[in-house]
Amino acid sequence: MITPQIFPDRDSLTQQLSEQIVARLSADLLAFGVASLAVSGGRTPVDLLQRLSRADIDWPHVWVTLVDERWVDKADEASNERLVRENLLIHHAAAARFIALKTEHEHPKDALAELSVSLSVLPEQFSVVVLGMGEDGHTASFFPGAATLSDCLDLTNPQPCCATLPLTAPHARMTLTLQRILASRWLVLHLTGDAKLDVLTEAWQDGPIESLPVRSVLKQEQSPLAIFFAS
Repeated sequence: MITPQIFPDRDSLTQQLSEQIVARLSADLLAFGVASLAVSGGRTPVDLLQRLSRADIDWPHVWVTLVDERWVDKADEASNERLVRENLLIHHAAAARFIALKTEHEHPKDALAELSVSLSVLPEQFSVVVLGMGEDGHTASFFPGAATLSDCLDLTNPQPCCATLPLTAPHARMTLTLQRILASRWLVLHLTGDAKLDVLTEAWQDGPIESLPVRSVLKQEQSPLAIFFAS
């Protein structure tokens, strides 16, 4: 069991996490000449994205993509791409190379082939993947009860992404598969709110991954995981 790093407030969490992400991106830039970052949407990461946008690193050699995306127009308020463009891909980070998960296809399943090609330019391992978690125990777009959940979680699935339709949340989605997420030098579970700490405690207990899909990240031993939490 991994002990969460618990911060007294969200500002101190954001500062510490942003500094560690920048350090890891910088290390990969130095070692490989390229770095990559996958980020999540929602309200929780907004301050983190804004702080990262001001980091003075070699952003033209940093790939940025999303962990998952709602299948809505990129101008829609629900769009994770819009969130990233408005909060991360500004200031210094405007020079980063961004790969969107939303295409012009009507249905996400029709975009899988195109996205497989788009995502193939990324390094084999992400430098950093920042995940969130919902109060239903989902992470990325691995939602309990979704018809394609088993495909998303299948570590033998060679595809980098998976189309899914949550039963408990609006909009069809595109999500990175578990095997692609775990191909990372550092995973972060970024959580705020006491209710999520209760879910995390439950997820550490034995039980089916399908009922609390965040277990797929907590129980794996492939990629180093850190948990950052603040009320």
